Amino acid sequence: MTMPVKKYKHIIIHRSERKCRKSQNPPACNTYKSKLDFPSSCQNFQEQKSCWLFLKISELSTFVDHSMAEMPISDNLERLSLNSNGVSKGKSPLVICFGELLIDFVPTVNGVSLAEAPAFKKAPGGAPANVAVCIARLGGSSAFIGKVGEDEFGHMLADVLKENKVDNSGMRFDSSARTSLAFVTIRADGEREFMFFRSPSADMLLRESELDIGLIKKATIFHYGSISLIEEPCRSTQLAAMTIAKKAGSILSYDPNLRLALWPSADAAREGIMSIWDSADIIKISEDKITFLTGGDDPYDDDVVLKKLFHPNLRLLLVSEGSEGCSYYTKQFKGRVPGVKVRTVDTTGAGDAFVGALLNRLASDLNLYQDEKRLRKALFFANACGALTVTKSGAIPALPTNEAIQQLLTEAAA
Repeated sequence: MTMPVKKYKHIIIHRSERKCRKSQNPPACNTYKSKLDFPSSCQNFQEQKSCWLFLKISELSTFVDHSMAEMPISDNLERLSLNSNGVSKGKSPLVICFGELLIDFVPTVNGVSLAEAPAFKKAPGGAPANVAVCIARLGGSSAFIGKVGEDEFGHMLADVLKENKVDNSGMRFDSSARTSLAFVTIRADGEREFMFFRSPSADMLLRESELDIGLIKKATIFHYGSISLIEEPCRSTQLAAMTIAKKAGSILSYDPNLRLALWPSADAAREGIMSIWDSADIIKISEDKITFLTGGDDPYDDDVVLKKLFHPNLRLLLVSEGSEGCSYYTKQFKGRVPGVKVRTVDTTGAGDAFVGALLNRLASDLNLYQDEKRLRKALFFANACGALTVTKSGAIPALPTNEAIQQLLTEAAA
């Protein structure tokens, strides 16, 4: 919000009392650290409550709602530090990713089935964790909430997040279950093949009592998938975390991940994925999942997408189309953004990279989905991020940096 630039009074910050006070002239007193200008239309602290004020205390710049000026300054700075795009100043706005973190075993050669693979190499993965690492690698602030086994793989994964500058304080370890494992390959016919070792794995056993509620409440965006919906207690835990985040004002981001082998049946998968559909503010879905969720409808038919998948409270619906790019739908506009052509090695994690790149932009610009020009630019960047990911094997190891994405975009424009 742009502040008026004329007819200002002074607000004084009295450090000893930790309160804001009005004054025509700030007194010469070293207990007053700084002042700020404030529009004369705001007659007192109880009026014009939507007005936000710029304040500089020591070297910290922030926005403070003067209608809450009687609260301790430390509380105001923690809760109400906003910039003109509606997000925190100072540190990057936080994106929290909830769900599974596991080990992917990928063949050492391309284009073979799991049975034909001569050997495998391990790679950290799991869709929500991939998104968290992508955001951090692009310079954003992210955290992961989930559960792994109290085993070598579990601690390795925790270290991977830490090394990639993802806050892993929301991770929990289970001594009674192992870290989830998945074998994944792209066969010669282009189809991905999965084999999971769970039943149960630690990620399925996260309980509501183990949630870091304080961490969740800090999220600008709370992102999750659908794998955690398959079994209890993790399903109830995810629903509880979503509720906490929503009440705290977080944007809810949903990327349903379809792994039919993990569900009791296709109908159970469809029902489970759709059970939380109307809760999300942002949904990303791939074209093949549209066909599955709608019972066979054409994923390229805008009427199908809008009538069956765009719910009234949805801010942004994205349909990823692989190398072809993506489609976007809001209440105001819709369109397509082309992809970036690259040589594909392994598509694992490409969709997560796309989501991570977009959420990183959105977290710093919460009005992004309202401006089609800015949205298209962000989606083209996200397409490039996803494209670069498929040029290497594994998910997390293949996630690119800002510099690599910019180089690809420069080459594509040449």
